Amino acid sequence: MITSTANAQVKNLIQILNKPKVRREQGVFAVEGIKMFLEIPRHRLVKTYVSEKFISNPQLSTYVEKCDYEVVNNEVFRHISDTVTPQGILAVVKQKELFTEDMFLKDRGNIFLILEDVQDPGNLGTIVRTAEGAGVSGIIMTKNTVDIYNPKVIRSTMGAIFRVPFVYTDNMEMVIKTLKDKNTVIAAAHLSGKRNYFDEDFTGNTAFIVGNESNGISEKMASYADLLVKIPMRGKVESLNASVAASILMYEAFRQCEKCEKKI
Repeated sequence: MITSTANAQVKNLIQILNKPKVRREQGVFAVEGIKMFLEIPRHRLVKTYVSEKFISNPQLSTYVEKCDYEVVNNEVFRHISDTVTPQGILAVVKQKELFTEDMFLKDRGNIFLILEDVQDPGNLGTIVRTAEGAGVSGIIMTKNTVDIYNPKVIRSTMGAIFRVPFVYTDNMEMVIKTLKDKNTVIAAAHLSGKRNYFDEDFTGNTAFIVGNESNGISEKMASYADLLVKIPMRGKVESLNASVAASILMYEAFRQCEKCEKKI
């Protein structure tokens, strides 16, 4: 049993929870809570840590019977935990590397998101969770987008982090070329858009660009778009939350693809 906050494993866990650089170097991330633990693909599970209180509960202890786990005393576990009310279970998980080409699930009707420097962990987590619901094939992020393995992002995904493919890139031009080589239409919600998003055809392969919360889509990123569309709004609202805008666009493509498939 681990009984000290000076323990090397405890120190490393805190580094993994708090530092993106450490997560990248070790190729792992940490998740907390029973629901998230049960969502982890077993082949990606590195190690599990449970509190004394957790392991002493017969109903809860069955969750880790076949896992490599370490018991941590309750006080130290509270020190490790990134949540206000720890559930007593934390796991270290392997990261998964993908390439843009890997995310094409079918010949047509793939939906992608391109996120430019999205900074809010809650926004990114919500986008990932919604992307799963909308059947998105993959999420492509600029290198300055918030770390998807940030604990706050992880919690917001509600498990979708393990099922929605994603990549980070520092070469967006190459990614755009890959998408267009596979007949993907690049669309962006933009103030210069002339047509409403629901008036465009998104039944083929489509990628939606979503910009930074404060600055929106940069001119360079907008130049990659084949279509600039607008999301109509009433009142004095000038823009929508990044996750809301992404959700609207994803579900419009989902709606069109579903309608198209039913006709076949």
